[in-house]
Amino acid sequence: MRLWSRELWRLALIVAAASLAGWLLDAVALGLAAGLAIVLLMQLRQLYVLHRWLTRHSQAEPPTARGLWGELFDRLYKYQKTQRITQQRLRDTLQRIQDSSEAMSDSVVMLDRRGDLEWWNSAAGRMLGLQTAHDRGQHITNLLRDPRFIDYFNARHYREPLTLPSPIDERQMLQFQITLYGDDERLLMARDITRLHRLEQMRRDFVANVSHELRTPLTVLAGYLETYADVADQLPPRLGRGLGQMQAQTSRMQSLVNDLLLLSRLEIDRRGDDEVPLAVDSLLETIRRDAESLSAGRHQLRVECDDPRRLVGSEQELRSAISNLAFNAVRYAGDGCHITLRWRSYHDAACLEVEDNGEGIDPVHIPRLTERFYRVDKGRSTATGGTGLGLAIVKHVLLRHDARLEIVSHPGRGALFRCVFPTSRLAQPSAVAAPPQA
Repeated sequence: MRLWSRELWRLALIVAAASLAGWLLDAVALGLAAGLAIVLLMQLRQLYVLHRWLTRHSQAEPPTARGLWGELFDRLYKYQKTQRITQQRLRDTLQRIQDSSEAMSDSVVMLDRRGDLEWWNSAAGRMLGLQTAHDRGQHITNLLRDPRFIDYFNARHYREPLTLPSPIDERQMLQFQITLYGDDERLLMARDITRLHRLEQMRRDFVANVSHELRTPLTVLAGYLETYADVADQLPPRLGRGLGQMQAQTSRMQSLVNDLLLLSRLEIDRRGDDEVPLAVDSLLETIRRDAESLSAGRHQLRVECDDPRRLVGSEQELRSAISNLAFNAVRYAGDGCHITLRWRSYHDAACLEVEDNGEGIDPVHIPRLTERFYRVDKGRSTATGGTGLGLAIVKHVLLRHDARLEIVSHPGRGALFRCVFPTSRLAQPSAVAAPPQA
């Protein structure tokens, strides 16, 4: 305010002096006009100096001026200096980010909200074949044309990564992961997992081959044990008890081998050959009867179907998955519990649920329940005849049916296993396929 007051007083003195000179010359109006013209010219000169400094020498020292104009020049100079420092820091930060991205062995690709390429590191050029001169501004699906990647990109559900061959070398396996950020922009990362993929393939082949080779000796052993069991009453008591234990362990090994073979088939085989619209109520009723046989009257089982739609999928695979959930409930919920097999609407999709009011599971175990051979209680799982592969089979079956598994449980409050299927897997009752002709 003090600068404003002084500036106004200075301009007023100039106008007053010019008016006084005009009064002495008997031309007051002319003197007043001359004073105002002098003030205007002074302001225009300062504006010209300001414009020339901003457009030609903005990084140089500000022009010398007094009063309000001098304060304005100083503040503009300080503001510009602060902005230059901030911009330099941002440039340095961006350069460090780019340098660190260039140092990464993984591909990093930045996409705008439309999915067009904005920037990528050198690893992306090597893995994906991106070229700066031609590909900048192109849509990502114009360059990565695999239908599986296009579906993954358009689905906008990026919780799980996608594994595909490299678009420039089919021998190289890449794992793609997309992250949303900013104004609906995307960050695409691709990692070379060729070695891991080969090791995983070796593991699958090994498990499948060993499991297959074990089937024949186990079948022979089980056959002889069954033969010996027919004459068990003629054997000494000690040999009879040992025979029963051998039969139980052989049966357990056969179940383990069968589950390993099923897992291998789920991992290797292509899906879709036997997928038809299924009547879920009939499927659940069949599974309920099997679970009742396993329960031997120790549990109360019921089926609830609140959605008339059919489920499109493989009956054999889905029967295996839901049976595993139902049999687990029978084995681990505890005697006297209620077990419900349910098919109902779930948001805009539908779900299959297996719920019990038994002992429940500590939430700390839930993230690992679908791992192979993971057991909450190892002693009890062995005693009940479980193989430790049931939930792993469920997980793979659901993945092959575009579904997901949700688990809700707390100790003493039962457990709920929910298989959520998307709308693409649902069909109206009229879409049920006719049974194949014999």
